[in-house]
Amino acid sequence: MTIYIDIIIVENLIMNYIILYATGIISKSKISHLHMFLASLIGAIYAVAEYIIKLNIYSNFVVKIILSVIIIFVAFQPKNVKNMCRQLVLFYVTTFTFGGVATYLIYVLKPQNIIIKNGMYVGTYVLKTIFMGAIVGTIILTIAFKMVKSKLSKKDMICKIKIKFNGKEEILDAMVDTGNMLKEPITGTPVVVVERTSLYDLLPKEILNNTESILGGDFEKIPEDIKKEYIPKLKIIPFASLGKQNGMLVGIKPEKIEVINEQIEENKNAIIGIYNKSLTKRGEYKALIGIDLY
Repeated sequence: MTIYIDIIIVENLIMNYIILYATGIISKSKISHLHMFLASLIGAIYAVAEYIIKLNIYSNFVVKIILSVIIIFVAFQPKNVKNMCRQLVLFYVTTFTFGGVATYLIYVLKPQNIIIKNGMYVGTYVLKTIFMGAIVGTIILTIAFKMVKSKLSKKDMICKIKIKFNGKEEILDAMVDTGNMLKEPITGTPVVVVERTSLYDLLPKEILNNTESILGGDFEKIPEDIKKEYIPKLKIIPFASLGKQNGMLVGIKPEKIEVINEQIEENKNAIIGIYNKSLTKRGEYKALIGIDLY
């Protein structure tokens, strides 16, 4: 059976691209089709070299580890070692899943026009198997990660947020609360619930310590200059949680709010809801954000 080099390149290029794309989606990495194409091409060129030149098992293992790191670096350009390791692990998980599905399909379907050389499957049927394996593998990974995500503990759902008021910034730990669907009723803007004490360096204490009075329409305890600057910016946000069935929060729109996820800062359109009590007994986090902001 004649096998052409260009067939091996095309098959591996497509397979590598699909795996990298799936890895990017799962890891929530920034996807560049050009970078992923270049990374896939590197893997395809190696596949040709591996088909032609047989390495011993130890050399092959080391080379593949180095190759994987290069592919991840070219595809996603991670900003730090932590991101690199996370993407590398997910790359291997995706590769093993897709590879296992493809191998099983080859075993079940038993195509005649396929051969194995140097541990590689080659032949005209492989391309069809890649697409079938990608579809089944994607379904398996999607279901698996949804099951894992649904069982994440609160510790796993902690992230950091950066709030900016009047040129001042504060970084807080926030819990991603899947049940937090709180919105500002007029604009529908998502609300981030923040403990009052965490905002003392950003907002006047005269506002923070008198939210109950403000909700009741009493502004006597607030100095005139602060009242003039801040009262027009305040929002009234109804809620049915946090220990009350029909409660109200004082809200205010910050200059900027960012969710810091794996060192990547994303600007969010959100309103700060000022909460007068502690959200936790041990202070594990100081704010609650909805899943739509994470």
